[in-house]
Amino acid sequence: MAKKEKLDAETLALIKWCTEVEEFLIGGGATRAQAQEHIEEEVEWFTDQFYDGLSPQEAAKEALA
Repeated sequence: MAKKEKLDAETLALIKWCTEVEEFLIGGGATRAQAQEHIEEEVEWFTDQFYDGLSPQEAAKEALA
């Protein structure tokens, strides 16, 4: 059996942040599937926003603009 890889704290924080962004995208009118697909397609952009210190709400607002 394959050994499960443990995620570091920074990766877990990014995943949590993206989950919060997803909720704001849904609040802005996207379906959950649309929000998830957009985050997956633009993962580099969202990662940059995370490291630039944007809040999930700010990142979602930028994505919806």
